[in-house]
Amino acid sequence: MSNKLFRKKTVEQIQHDSLHVGGGGLAKVLGVKDLVSLGIAAIVGAGIFSTIGLASYNGGPAVSLLFVFTAIACVFTALSYAQFASTVPVSGSAYTYAYVAFGEIFAWVIGWALILEYAVSNMVVAISWSEYFVSMLKGFGITIPSWLTTSSEAAYEAFNKLNKGGMEVLSTSERAAAMTYQHAPHIGDFALICNLPAGLITFLVTWLVYIGIKESRTASNIMVILKVSVVLLVIIGGAFYVKPDNWTPFAPNGMKGVLSGVAAVFFAFIGFDSISTTAEECKNPQRDLPRAMIYCLLICTILYVAITLVLTGMVNYKELNVNDPLAFVFQSTGLDFMAGVISVSSVIAITSALLVFQLGQPRIWMTMSRDGLLWPKFSKIHPKYKTPAFATIIAGVVVTIPALFFKMDFFVDLTSVGTFFAFILVCGGVLYLDHKGISKQSKFRVPYVNGKFLVGIALIITLLGLYVYGDAVLNEWTSLSFADIVKHKSLTIIFWLTWIVLAIASYKFNFSTLPIAGILVNLYLMTELGASNWIIFAIWLIVGLIIYFLYGYKKSRLNMK
Repeated sequence: MSNKLFRKKTVEQIQHDSLHVGGGGLAKVLGVKDLVSLGIAAIVGAGIFSTIGLASYNGGPAVSLLFVFTAIACVFTALSYAQFASTVPVSGSAYTYAYVAFGEIFAWVIGWALILEYAVSNMVVAISWSEYFVSMLKGFGITIPSWLTTSSEAAYEAFNKLNKGGMEVLSTSERAAAMTYQHAPHIGDFALICNLPAGLITFLVTWLVYIGIKESRTASNIMVILKVSVVLLVIIGGAFYVKPDNWTPFAPNGMKGVLSGVAAVFFAFIGFDSISTTAEECKNPQRDLPRAMIYCLLICTILYVAITLVLTGMVNYKELNVNDPLAFVFQSTGLDFMAGVISVSSVIAITSALLVFQLGQPRIWMTMSRDGLLWPKFSKIHPKYKTPAFATIIAGVVVTIPALFFKMDFFVDLTSVGTFFAFILVCGGVLYLDHKGISKQSKFRVPYVNGKFLVGIALIITLLGLYVYGDAVLNEWTSLSFADIVKHKSLTIIFWLTWIVLAIASYKFNFSTLPIAGILVNLYLMTELGASNWIIFAIWLIVGLIIYFLYGYKKSRLNMK
């Protein structure tokens, strides 16, 4: 049984299945410019228009450094993704790469985790789009009834809270939700409440993705040009209103405050891996995918750092705990016209992000279906549109229904957990490719920096630095009980143990330093996420494993062979 769990697919098998399973291949229409556009569409989405405010509030102007740090973590990972993409130019992203490097059970776990990254995060993005869209319409004097723009879950919870504790225990948003429940149309005791804009935009984007990659590419390119133009306008225009005094203190809450925004900041970057899901629709994937990943990361990092410095320079960081920080800073300086432009552009920006993620999810399901791990219907290609038709429809349904009725805010951190997990396995997969000699057939390779001594030396230097300068950290550890350490510091312990193991393995096998840096940085960022997210993620993985053993384990094409 263990042999079957870790059975691997060769690059040749994967490429063969991509052409002969499910009714043929996809339309190859994407060039490097289109891929960069899709990457920017995914990365410069809701994050730059919303979560950047909360991150700046917690960390101050120093959050700009967090964007740099997170981008560096992503660069190590992007290089690993790029090598895999040039070796296995097939849709499926980290799922496919894990199948080649680690075997079927790891591939399934990654595929299941990617559902969180794509489908669940799109629920959050759709709800965020709805908030911006409703706000934009109000700016034009158009008001949609609140029972058509509120999640039924939020309204029901607020109404119950009102009945138990009265109006004074409710926040402003909860009061609005409770009033919505009271004034909404009812059928008996059932209130007719839904977030209609979130459902409609998901439906429209799914329809666009369904009818073809060319149409999706054109729409994405147009939206990216518009939103990047607006972001540049904000940076250039806002620079004239920057007050350097607002950058002091630079890190008011120390590194702890800066790192508290790691989930939100990383959530803003995760879109770069969505490019790899379009590998089969690229004209020259082995050349263009690596270039596109690096280009879009570089462009987006510069934009994020610049806009963070402008925001925190225009107003004090303490004022940025708002849902629409870009519009807020221009309203506070009397530039209402700019605030209106930002409101419209934010709707466009979030639409393009929704498009790219809705494009990626069906292609991962399609690849899993080709391997027999999901129902064969998911791999069927539409004869006219050359898209994974059934998988696209299901992805639309999976996102639309929760977006209509549920509030999904808590899934932001949970999405990051699944993404970190995938990133670590991709970086580890490159070490496997190098060790087994498979990298020789890669048209792009992660630059080799021998880690024989570097990884161990870096570990020793870090431990010495922690001993000399980390009094606060050491005092925190000594004040914790054993139970508290197990509960709150388990991941930190795993991080240090992993570094020790990698240092020994690097000395023994001459591993490359850059993929190891990717593993360690991503694992460290994982330690900054809350324990509750890990508990939910563990439950999610257990459910996925049950599905695998009930269906995928028996139906796997490798098992059939």
